[in-house]
Amino acid sequence: MARFFSYRWMMLATTALMALSSLPARAQVICGGHDHLVARLADAFGEKRLGYGVAGQVAIFEVFVSPGGTWTILMTDVKGQSCILAAGDGWEDTRATAVGQPGG
Repeated sequence: MARFFSYRWMMLATTALMALSSLPARAQVICGGHDHLVARLADAFGEKRLGYGVAGQVAIFEVFVSPGGTWTILMTDVKGQSCILAAGDGWEDTRATAVGQPGG
């Protein structure tokens, strides 16, 4: 059930993001070519891809982090359009914790 809910949420979020990307530049979403955005993340922040996940047949989500703790979540849709969904600092690497355990 949790996977089904998560997938439905991701479909909704992806649809909303695609709608936002067609709005004027004042929308806070930054979109462009995948290679260009990845190069900018590396040049500006020293970020490299930590991992990625696939949201059905709709999009790929990637997490980029830097040694200094900055992070970015990048979504690429099936048309090849990439958008930065979120970014921040204070990234902490943690080990995966089983559900029901402290921190999980």
